[in-house]
Amino acid sequence: MNYIEFTVFLLPEIVLLVTALAVIGIDCARRGKAATGAGGTLASASLCAAGILVAALIILIMPQEGRIAGGMLVLDPLTRLFKLVLLAMTLVAVLMLMETRPVRHVGENFAVMLFAAIGMMLVVGTEELLVLFIGLELTGISLYVLVGFARSDIRSAEAALKYFLFGSVSAAFLLFGLSLIYGFSGSTELGEIGVAMQAGGMEPLLAVGLVMTLVGFGFKVAAVPFHLWAPDVYQGAPAPAAALVASASKVAGFFILAKVLLLGFAGAEGGAAWGGFQPGWVPLIGVMAALSMVVGNLAALVQNRVRRLLAYSGIGHAGFMLIALMAATPAALASVLFYVVIYGLTTLGAFGVVTVVLRAREGDRLSDFAGMSRQAPLLSFSMLIFFVSLAGLPPLAGFFGKFYLFTSAMGAQAAPGGQPGMLWLVLLALVMSAISLYYYLLVLKQIFFVEAAEGTPVIRASKTGTWTCSILAAATIVLGCYPGILLGPIRLAVGAAF
Repeated sequence: MNYIEFTVFLLPEIVLLVTALAVIGIDCARRGKAATGAGGTLASASLCAAGILVAALIILIMPQEGRIAGGMLVLDPLTRLFKLVLLAMTLVAVLMLMETRPVRHVGENFAVMLFAAIGMMLVVGTEELLVLFIGLELTGISLYVLVGFARSDIRSAEAALKYFLFGSVSAAFLLFGLSLIYGFSGSTELGEIGVAMQAGGMEPLLAVGLVMTLVGFGFKVAAVPFHLWAPDVYQGAPAPAAALVASASKVAGFFILAKVLLLGFAGAEGGAAWGGFQPGWVPLIGVMAALSMVVGNLAALVQNRVRRLLAYSGIGHAGFMLIALMAATPAALASVLFYVVIYGLTTLGAFGVVTVVLRAREGDRLSDFAGMSRQAPLLSFSMLIFFVSLAGLPPLAGFFGKFYLFTSAMGAQAAPGGQPGMLWLVLLALVMSAISLYYYLLVLKQIFFVEAAEGTPVIRASKTGTWTCSILAAATIVLGCYPGILLGPIRLAVGAAF
């Protein structure tokens, strides 16, 4: 192995690691109350932002393609694009952390965010199961710490414990499933595993490995029935940590899930067309998709806290994305990756607004958003854009994202005898999308049409928070009017990778 080339491939991650260690060093040097004030937060955030920007610049100037050790590290247009997306989302989470109340050891909080970003970049940059598992665990451990960082809040500690327990169990399932797949194929490289599956057929031991692997990945993307951690984590975690879990973590999770299914599990698809069910991973994904859409959207209807509402909404959106994955084509993969980026941007923006409300009114009940449009009109308009996009209304990015998802699913092969293929799932998704509009409108009603109670604190956002949410809202509008800006590069990158 050429270790110089190995270092070049990992240079963005190395930059983030050095930055994280420098942030911890600065935090240790600023002992005492100075480290908890605005000055310590600004210094740590500035250094984190600089490290992220340098890492992004390195990705832009790195070679277009390359592989090391048979897929241990992979560099191609698709990987480069999604590493940049993850860095951008981490940068937004860093800016959101500046909007929260100062805490002790704030530098460590920023540093752990960078460690999580390193793990996610390793996940999207490999086609080797061992490196994939290491990246997932680095990401998971970092997120467990971030969720429980508010040590004085018992809800944060409870959320971190639940997240850790669920994550540990899912990691065990995933590792056991991957070990069975290795035993079947004799390889830990996704391409070679796919070749072995196409040649060997569906054996009982392989079926068990597939199920266990999907259990592990189901936790990562918060799909039913592996979703129980999500509402408590979103509610109890500090808002920036919850935003990172809901956006960047989900982007990385769906990216690697799609890659494992389409590369590693090629030949073991089966079928879930109406009247034509066949054993494989597609019917399993179909069941998860249907349950996720129904449970996520119906449970969101009765929530009175916005973070829990966003959690159940995310579960429903995971179901939408799983539908397109069932088509098992490069076009479907492109639509899933396009939608997960759109979902990540809008959810980040929504959590950015929630962060401001939490700081001003110390709560995220629906009533805490009352009268917001008169006190923070730009933030209110941004929230309108985010929720309308999540509901899938034109002309915003969420509408075109769902359109491409559903058309990809409809393009899947029909069942024998002319049955309508995935139409049953697409119809269910359309019904659930209509239901989702109701609970998004509940929040918007409070923001725009309900007066704040007398004595309620005024919502004031810093320029950083306002401009961050406004830029994300503008990106949502632009990607709705011109989806090809993002979808075009994703389609080209997917075509080159597959």
